[in-house]
Amino acid sequence: MNVKETVMQHFEELKNIRRYCHEHPELSAEEFETMKYIEKKLDSYGIAYHYVKNGGIFGWIDGKGNGKTILLRADIDALPIVEDEKNLSCPRTCISQNKGVMHACGHDGHIAMLLMEAKLLQEQKDNWPGKVILMFEEGEEGSDAVRYLLPYLENESGWNIDTCYATHVRWDIPAGKMAVCHGPAMAGGFGFKIKIKGHGGHGSRPDLAQSPIDCFTAFYKDLQALRMRAVSPMETLTVSVGSLHSGDVLNVIPNDLIFSGTSRFFSYDNAGKMFYEEFLKLLENDCKNYNCSYEIIHMKKPLYETRNAEICVTRAEQAIKKYLGDAVLTPCEPWMASETMALTMRLYPGVLTFTGIANGEKGCGANHHTPEFDLDEDGLIYGVTTAIGYALDYLTEQPDIPFHRNIISMEDLVSRNL
Repeated sequence: MNVKETVMQHFEELKNIRRYCHEHPELSAEEFETMKYIEKKLDSYGIAYHYVKNGGIFGWIDGKGNGKTILLRADIDALPIVEDEKNLSCPRTCISQNKGVMHACGHDGHIAMLLMEAKLLQEQKDNWPGKVILMFEEGEEGSDAVRYLLPYLENESGWNIDTCYATHVRWDIPAGKMAVCHGPAMAGGFGFKIKIKGHGGHGSRPDLAQSPIDCFTAFYKDLQALRMRAVSPMETLTVSVGSLHSGDVLNVIPNDLIFSGTSRFFSYDNAGKMFYEEFLKLLENDCKNYNCSYEIIHMKKPLYETRNAEICVTRAEQAIKKYLGDAVLTPCEPWMASETMALTMRLYPGVLTFTGIANGEKGCGANHHTPEFDLDEDGLIYGVTTAIGYALDYLTEQPDIPFHRNIISMEDLVSRNL
């Protein structure tokens, strides 16, 4: 099987799937029509599937006999963004018909690639042993769908996953190129939304009030200092406040203040865990110092970094070179964005590759989560080819991949998210 040639023969269907999904985006936990569409496609391919309530869809393909089991995954939700009619420079090939909702991160491409991989692997199922699991994950951008998917996978499915694979389209890698990071591919992190509660008063007598603004100012300064004094300069960690609201009148000290933001890191064990714990200590201490209290509106346990298993990285690089040519493999930096695939890869050895979708001539190259974001559909050919090649080689060769699960419990694992 010439994988790339076969994918190119199905390119029109690949584009049509992507364009349908792009034109009909749905937000996290609202992907009802998207899942109906996925189920319809799986039915047409003769692939069995199971819907996990609030989680997503699992499909499965059985090969010609016993063997290893590989999980292939795609996320399916969109974002609350009003899409521009043009990308960076060109009219779009397709545009969202759901005003205010946009596939601004490329998940439409992820759906299309996994469905095409499913179709072609199904057509070749008599030529490889083992099993392929297809995981279409709801709510990667903003819900806890993974906390339903992974317990089902572990406790109810009856499957024993030997390895997992995913790809993410990437705005800064040219279409026709694929990249694989050694170690962490995407960042871990945690989000926070916190209310500081003080006691308001007249602006002329700040001594008679407990200002939440003064408290926050102290906390923010201490937070920036924490990054410098407690995190090794060898570790990558960022923290930012993206939203801040307090007060309405110039001469009134407000009763409360709400702030929110995120922290990102490439090592939970060496940086993220400590920073998360110290963040809460600082908040407690600064509120006490300013006679304030606080309420955590949103703050979950940190999401782990998406860490590639080294053996899987090597196999992915080999698949790219074998099925697409040496020149297609390109170096890249790890991405500071976060991914819930990190949780699946905490359970099973795996790899997340990057599929290039940038093309200046087509106006494709705007950053993810922006109204101008667009992808060069030609890049999807390379993503599908790599995934199928990786899967076929793994299922045929059936290598053992040493792996140590680094989790406290399933409950702890699925409680982590931004």
